[in-house]
Amino acid sequence: MAGYSGILIASPFILYQIIQFILPGLTRRERRLIGPVVMGSSVLFFAGLAFSYSALVPAALNFFINYGADVVEQMWSIDRYFEFVLLLMFSTGLAFQIPVVQLLLGLLGIVGSQQMLSGWRYVLLGAAILGAVLTPSTDPVTQSLLAGAVLFLYFGGIGLVKAIGK
Repeated sequence: MAGYSGILIASPFILYQIIQFILPGLTRRERRLIGPVVMGSSVLFFAGLAFSYSALVPAALNFFINYGADVVEQMWSIDRYFEFVLLLMFSTGLAFQIPVVQLLLGLLGIVGSQQMLSGWRYVLLGAAILGAVLTPSTDPVTQSLLAGAVLFLYFGGIGLVKAIGK
């Protein structure tokens, strides 16, 4: 617990040091993007943590508690519980970075909104796979919640890229 708390408290300083290391190699145009990208990324990461804590963790824990309750007695240690919850929350926070990546790709002219929209079938498949891989439980409810959130974020990112005119 102390290790996780230390990383959480030190994360703003670590992020600052990474930005200071990268900043000299960026052009003026790229430097102007750093502030909004860091702010948007932080907001989305914390939104992912909140979504995971309020929707995914209760659904996954409910599945684990009820699955096989008649046959097997559940033996959870506090260490395994924290590892499960932190893994789920961190992976969801990372998955919520999709619109930031889309916006960067759109601003840099690498991919346009029409091209992103044309690949929606692959994104649907990828969201289902991402939901299955990132959620440690095997229940379909938790996987569907994460896959739905990823799809919502992807189409929201397309809307952002379209709004900036790319």
